[in-house]
Amino acid sequence: MARASNPRGTTAMWVRDRLDGLWRDEDFDSWYPRDGRPGLSPAQLATASVLQFLLNLSDRQAAEAVRCRIDFKYALALDLDDPGFHHSVLSDFRDRLVQDHRADALLDLALARLKEAGLVKARGQQRTDSTYLRAAVRELTRLELVLEAVRAALEECARTTPELLDALVTEDWALRYGRQVRLVSQPSHPAARLKQAGSDAADLLERLRSRRPGAAPGPAAEALRQILVQHFLIDARGRLRPRAEKDGLPPIGRRLESPYDLEARYVRRGHRTWTGYLAHTTETCDEGSVNVITDVATTVPTGDSVALPGIHTRLERRRLLPAQHLVDGGYTSVALMDTAARSHSIEVIGPVKSDNSWQSKASTGFTREDFTVDFDRRQVTCPGGKTSGIWSEPPAQAPYTVVAFDARHCGPCPHRSGCTRSNDPRKGRTLNFLPRRLHDLQAQNRADQQDPHWQRVYASRSGIEGTMNELVNGHRMRRCRYHGVAKTHVQHVLTAIAVNIERLSTQEPDDSAYRPRPPTAFQQYLDAHELPRPRWWRQGQ
Repeated sequence: MARASNPRGTTAMWVRDRLDGLWRDEDFDSWYPRDGRPGLSPAQLATASVLQFLLNLSDRQAAEAVRCRIDFKYALALDLDDPGFHHSVLSDFRDRLVQDHRADALLDLALARLKEAGLVKARGQQRTDSTYLRAAVRELTRLELVLEAVRAALEECARTTPELLDALVTEDWALRYGRQVRLVSQPSHPAARLKQAGSDAADLLERLRSRRPGAAPGPAAEALRQILVQHFLIDARGRLRPRAEKDGLPPIGRRLESPYDLEARYVRRGHRTWTGYLAHTTETCDEGSVNVITDVATTVPTGDSVALPGIHTRLERRRLLPAQHLVDGGYTSVALMDTAARSHSIEVIGPVKSDNSWQSKASTGFTREDFTVDFDRRQVTCPGGKTSGIWSEPPAQAPYTVVAFDARHCGPCPHRSGCTRSNDPRKGRTLNFLPRRLHDLQAQNRADQQDPHWQRVYASRSGIEGTMNELVNGHRMRRCRYHGVAKTHVQHVLTAIAVNIERLSTQEPDDSAYRPRPPTAFQQYLDAHELPRPRWWRQGQ
């Protein structure tokens, strides 16, 4: 019946036809206790969760699709009269995925199944890029943040120990915290209200400590404590007051932005600002094959290069390490390229950051590349023919080797103004550079960037931008559904698996009568005259 109503099949049907299902119940044995009431099939719940993110469905909509759609029943191997399950089961299954890195284990199982079917292979080309994610929280002003943190702690206390609020909550407290905090752009008396909110927070925390000594605070109470420390202090007279700029505010990367998501951080990169996380996506990009997402990482906002070692570790566990890894300048550093080559035999292809000295920026004077480094004789020769006098190797200024030229040589040098800006005649030019192996690798990379062959290979990296667009606009990955890095990572893993099966299911089998659309007349003209024409982004061209 499913085949009769869908002659060409659907993505859900392809999962069962081509792969016989992505998972088996035995794959999840360690996730469940051996005693107690039998649960629903975890393989079916995992498949339903992937199909849910494939079609951007809510939990209620996904449960309804399992109950009503014949292709969903086909994919899950359910009888036509099967009533399905309650929608809350999907939330419980995601909570199980959050524990012990099980989301990554689910991706491991899916990729292993694709490998068995011959749909993904290791030691080819892969590429990685990142995108920003907006947390599922409102952007709050400082006053709104403190007020909402007090309200969240009061809600938590009312659910667990309401007797602690007796004799503390008055009519004024009810007016301040009786509903969600939503202030106008210019609220009245903001300074006085902020001070009052801080005093209320301190009174509530003190009451929790005195009435429950030694008890661990709840998540909302702990968030309130951290927000109080970050935005208030006790002055010399022993009074609580808001912090000012002169008092020192916590760094942006450590400041809490919401009492409901303690891991979301405010980030400013260039012209873009957001509160949330970063997602790093890695996919295959071999010519003539379907691009398959092999890794997805969700992190707090840090430098992209911090995520690269973890990506290689997970790809090694999945036995999907690439021979060439194409990344942009945010992921590249000479040390990481060397580590990837020695530990995983991976050639990381990407531009190394250029020299940021003032000579390089002004395109004048002598940059570090104009000096000749002799590691064997432990000396550096300047363009004027003088050699360095001091050679200091790590750990003095690790990881750099530092050399200094004699001031007696640099002082009378006619090129001094283009070599150093120091007006002190007692100081000569100093240089710092990486150890020999890394120094040679850096020089080789900068030379390779000018090679047309390197540029053609690196051009395939641009295709990852289309994948990020597909994830963000086609599957709503930019907006987090849940609070916290772990739950958001579950969302991204399920989305990545959904994109993989969607891409693979659209490929025509070898015996298919389908033929791609022939080139148009103008495209044939371009081909006849050997003129380039744009192609689909997944072809890497």
